[in-house]
Amino acid sequence: MPFSAVALRHLLLLAIAPLALAQQGSISGTVIDASGAAVGDAMVRLSLDGRSPDRETRSAERGDYSFTNVSAGPYRLSFSASGLATRTVSGELRAGETLSLPPYILAVANLTTDLTVTQTQSELAEAQIKAAEQQRFFGLVPNFFAAYDRDSVPLNAKQKLELTGRTWLDPSSFAIEGIIAGVWQAENTHKGFGQGAQGYAKRYGAGFADYGTRLLLEKAVMTTMFRQDPRYFYRGTGTKRSRAFYAVSRSFVCRGDDKSDQFCYSSLIARFGTGFAINYLYPAADRDRAGTILRNSAIGLGFDAAFNLFQEFAGRRLTPKKR
Repeated sequence: MPFSAVALRHLLLLAIAPLALAQQGSISGTVIDASGAAVGDAMVRLSLDGRSPDRETRSAERGDYSFTNVSAGPYRLSFSASGLATRTVSGELRAGETLSLPPYILAVANLTTDLTVTQTQSELAEAQIKAAEQQRFFGLVPNFFAAYDRDSVPLNAKQKLELTGRTWLDPSSFAIEGIIAGVWQAENTHKGFGQGAQGYAKRYGAGFADYGTRLLLEKAVMTTMFRQDPRYFYRGTGTKRSRAFYAVSRSFVCRGDDKSDQFCYSSLIARFGTGFAINYLYPAADRDRAGTILRNSAIGLGFDAAFNLFQEFAGRRLTPKKR
């Protein structure tokens, strides 16, 4: 059986990524509260570790802020607003680079009870989902499972399912599956489906169900069972070698819902298990044997590692925030 729709998606993104990379040059973003509403008049302070004096600005009515002519190197941003807890984040700016940071969430200050903390975490996660749903490669293809804030709170089972469903049923998914089905039709892949409109429809349905089954099991079902986070947590700091090692390691290491690094049972079981499940979506004559499924699943881990490298070194710059 040819590579899955997920692998073909990754190949498409990896192939066109170099065409979209461009030199940029500033730091900008948005400040929001736990409900997802913009925080205007928040104080935003930029520190460059002594390379130049600290700079301050206030967020606009829609929560926007920006700094231009920023020297390359490590930076820290601190956010403060009346009634909200102060927050500090850090990163590294390359020469000539423009960083469009994800929305930063300021929680309500002075949380005092366990009940309030629990409710606030759920609200924060909902705000994160709203922000993540604006993340798209080239402004078009969903990049909902990338977390650019390493302090992101865990998602509950409902939220994992919500993010999975919105990824699968996004309009771009229907378009991409249509392209993949067309390629399969032209190459007469899965001959048992036949040709003509009926053959195309069968290929389209099988590919779409294949993609959705993999997403559902890997991002929602298994992560809920093993209490693990389905997102890729962007590192963004350190040497290129350390970042590359981190990205590749995320193929078998992931963050637990307790925020600790864990062996990624959810992803690995889903990777090998779904191969057997989706096998029955295709004609009997085209179904793979167990050995082939295991081999293709192992190859899929390599695609995961390559896609994580893409996320770490290019994904952020190719994901403009939708306004």
